[in-house]
Amino acid sequence: MAERAHKGQMRKSGEEYITHPLAVAQLLADLGMDTITLAAALLHDTVEDTNYTLEALNADFGTEVSYLVDGVTKFDKAFYGAAAEAETYRKMMLSAGRDIRVLIIKLADRVHNMRTLGARGSASKTRIARATSEVLIPLADRLGIQRIKRELEDIVFFHLDPSGWAQVDQYFRAQPDRTPYLNSVAGTILAELRTVKVHADIAERQRHHWSIHSDKVKRGQIYDPPRLAIIVSGPDTDCYAALGAVHGLWRPLPGRFKDFIASPKFNLYQSLHTTVLGPGDQPVELLIRTRDMHETAEYGIVAQFRISDGTANPERSNPEQLQWLHRLLDWQRDAVDAADFLNALHCDLSEDQIQVFTTGGAQVALPAEATPVDLAYTLGDGDRMIGAYINGRLSPLSAPLSDGDRVEIIHATIGDEPVRPSADWLEFIRSPHARIQVTQWLAEHGYGEDIAQTAAPVSLGNKLRLGRSAIGLALRQHNRALASDHPLRELARSLGYPDLDALLIAVAERKQGAADLVQKLIRAVDRPDAATLAG
Repeated sequence: MAERAHKGQMRKSGEEYITHPLAVAQLLADLGMDTITLAAALLHDTVEDTNYTLEALNADFGTEVSYLVDGVTKFDKAFYGAAAEAETYRKMMLSAGRDIRVLIIKLADRVHNMRTLGARGSASKTRIARATSEVLIPLADRLGIQRIKRELEDIVFFHLDPSGWAQVDQYFRAQPDRTPYLNSVAGTILAELRTVKVHADIAERQRHHWSIHSDKVKRGQIYDPPRLAIIVSGPDTDCYAALGAVHGLWRPLPGRFKDFIASPKFNLYQSLHTTVLGPGDQPVELLIRTRDMHETAEYGIVAQFRISDGTANPERSNPEQLQWLHRLLDWQRDAVDAADFLNALHCDLSEDQIQVFTTGGAQVALPAEATPVDLAYTLGDGDRMIGAYINGRLSPLSAPLSDGDRVEIIHATIGDEPVRPSADWLEFIRSPHARIQVTQWLAEHGYGEDIAQTAAPVSLGNKLRLGRSAIGLALRQHNRALASDHPLRELARSLGYPDLDALLIAVAERKQGAADLVQKLIRAVDRPDAATLAG
């Protein structure tokens, strides 16, 4: 069906178009994905690029395949205009909330498109590489699919920084063969593990171009000691037994030990990391993990589908592993339009992550330098917070949190004086979710004038967001959404405002009512020649 639908279509590389869905399906087969995913991969561009309709696909292949194909199908730029990209990402994330295979197919699709990026013009290559770097590489990291993440990172690096790539490539070519040395180290470790009755395999873990480059940027020089992965056959406790064994063989370097088994990364990566002074006083990095941990480290959420009978169960995904996705879906419900959601997505994916602990022992992922206010909104009750303890000490709400902090949020209780979010919080909160919640609360409850008079005035950017939020909320009450800013700009001019920003600020400061504005907007666009407001 895919070959018939794409018959006569060619790629920019000059190849027949069918080579692309075939390559995407092969990528997913190599990852061990199920047959439903492979069928959707073969058909993933049919609805978008051919006359084959989603209804026909559903009738021919069933609802599961059609759902996956629909999830990765882009919105039409001719209809949605500048909003098409944002609407496409929001739709994709919503679809992934129900079936994560939507994102897995999208990532495989982007891998093959990046492999063939050389056929495009310079501007197109740069645009696609940047979009891959800003959204899809972090998504691969969130899903823990390191095989895809590493390849995308290297291809983006090659296209955006050719000279940097060439320097790292020259470094790799100049390195002596480490195999004899690592074979000797591995043999010594295996012999020692046998004495403590730990069964394991050992494999070299080579770093890729981007990893070397990013480390060089951080350190000012290349740091690339030999790396070995020790994959134990037994339970988690064997990892610690193996750690003790290698530390008995060689001296560990101070500050180079990390326990990601007791405290997994946000994508559930688990391993013990240590660096020892091996034979000849040469540093050797060691990663110690179980076989299940190794599977998760390589394949991430795809490991949920790599099961022996060849079937898949999307519901098997570990809910902790998808905590970030659930957070994004919360933002989607809060974001007034797709552009706000895409901005929130960019912010979340671009931030480094920290892990903090609640008093109940829950582990919560937050953006680096997040505050207690960010945590309160992540936990779902930020509007009522009045204080916070960080590691047992009463701390300012603006205090930045650090990895591993234990945080207690203090809420107002029944009978207390009424509390509400403060406009001041917008000056220090880091998470998009908290920012959206605070700005919407202020917009909904009419605190524009109060905000304007606060001792710490809201920034111009936040006023623009407040105004846009209020308009978006009013539009939603009419089941409407803006596909572009054009009708708002036209309305701003007709009302005497110099530009759209001036109108948004007036709404934020309660000088212009959002509800009245939306009524005017609907009347203006509900004409036969108007197609900028979608119902």
